[in-house]
Amino acid sequence: MTEPMRGTILIVDDEPEILTALRDLLEDEFDVWSAVSPIAALDILGDEPMISVIVSDQRMPEMTGDVFLSKAREISDAQTILLTGYADLGAVVNAVNNGRISAYMQKPWEPALLLSMIGNAHEQCQLRRNLAEERALLRGLMDGSQDALSFKDTEGRFVRVNHVKAESLGRPPEACLRQREPDLAPMGGQAQPITEAEAEAFASGRATERLEERMVGSSPRFVQVTRVPIAGPDGTPRYLAVLEHDVTDRRLMENRLHQAEKMQALGTMAGGVAHDFNNLLTAILGSLELALRRNDSDARLQRLLENATTAAERGTTLTQRLLTFSRQRDLALRSVDANQVIHEMEDLLTRSIGMGIVVSEELAEDLWAAHVDPDQLELALLNLCINARDAMEGEGSLTLITQNLSVQEEDVLELVPGDYVLVAVRDTGPGIPPEVMARVFEPFFTTKPVGKGTGLGLSMVYGLAQQAGGLARVLCPEGGGTTVEIILPRAPDGA
Repeated sequence: MTEPMRGTILIVDDEPEILTALRDLLEDEFDVWSAVSPIAALDILGDEPMISVIVSDQRMPEMTGDVFLSKAREISDAQTILLTGYADLGAVVNAVNNGRISAYMQKPWEPALLLSMIGNAHEQCQLRRNLAEERALLRGLMDGSQDALSFKDTEGRFVRVNHVKAESLGRPPEACLRQREPDLAPMGGQAQPITEAEAEAFASGRATERLEERMVGSSPRFVQVTRVPIAGPDGTPRYLAVLEHDVTDRRLMENRLHQAEKMQALGTMAGGVAHDFNNLLTAILGSLELALRRNDSDARLQRLLENATTAAERGTTLTQRLLTFSRQRDLALRSVDANQVIHEMEDLLTRSIGMGIVVSEELAEDLWAAHVDPDQLELALLNLCINARDAMEGEGSLTLITQNLSVQEEDVLELVPGDYVLVAVRDTGPGIPPEVMARVFEPFFTTKPVGKGTGLGLSMVYGLAQQAGGLARVLCPEGGGTTVEIILPRAPDGA
């Protein structure tokens, strides 16, 4: 156990003998300062903030004790005791009103009684200072915390809230006091779990921590909530400190990291499969070519060999897409005008999409040049438009978009800060369910019926963007529709 801090006492009297007697009485238990004049005592108070008790005589030449204690109160929060050798009730009353003295004692004093009186005054001063310090610490924590912080009683009513928590409830802090959280803001189905979690913390008497999903407007937020029971004098919990730390951004980053690791693993596997499969197809195509050369008269066999060759060549195209996804195929990167690519594809897109889809363009007039393989960009856009057509079941509108994009350090995009070119395809289809969204870029993953798709279209788009040094992402706003964005690096000057 740590020793209690020795108190610091200031004694003021114009008679040196009195100062000597008081010093002898107090020095065993306290650190003692002394002054023979009130003016000198005021200087000492300005330099020694740790003084906890002032013991002052009443009748002194420069100023009376009650006047001195009144001035001392302006620069110190020390407890004050007035000593007087006269039964001057008026001076005592004046000292109580102006100097707010803790006690007074007549001379000659009873040593034990005076010592006890000074000890009690020191303890009161220390308690008051400790309380003020605790309040300052709490106020600093409440005001300075960037997290929502609140204190509740056993009925779930707020007794303290900081501005962050109050703002989340849409009210000033003082309007939240003595109110229950469900009564201040609509919480839907969240009120019951919160009430149960608080009851659990009170019952256990131990701090609890849990991740909770909260709806803020129309978007979910993930909040790490720590609940700490605070015991009363009888040892039972009387209050609950609730700290709410928003971890939505961290959770999104973890999900993106997990997705990136999964895509890297899939890319490694796909690249290996594609290489082996490509070797087999090379042998098959070579054998078919030799067989075609040697067949001169059998027309039926000729057709069969040509069909087999066409199928093998389609297999080769699939392996090339897999290699693009796994970043194991070299792209012919160069400076490309994405607007020009789109203009040159207009006839092809019209024939591929059909008459039921309204195609429009939102192309930036001052678009930067992108650093990408133009053939692969054409193929990616064609795949995206066909996917959009299938999602809209042949009816709706499709928009081709280009934009300049500058990425800053603080942006959440997983891109090196710099200039990029955004190429996007937006449709008015039903959108993509959340359970499918996390898998859209996986090779061979498709929601289309068997025989209607390979599941390599979006994976090729992903591989193209990644290998070019950019990013591909899918956005599905509320209300339907899907936008697939390909974000490509801006071509360096002179490329």
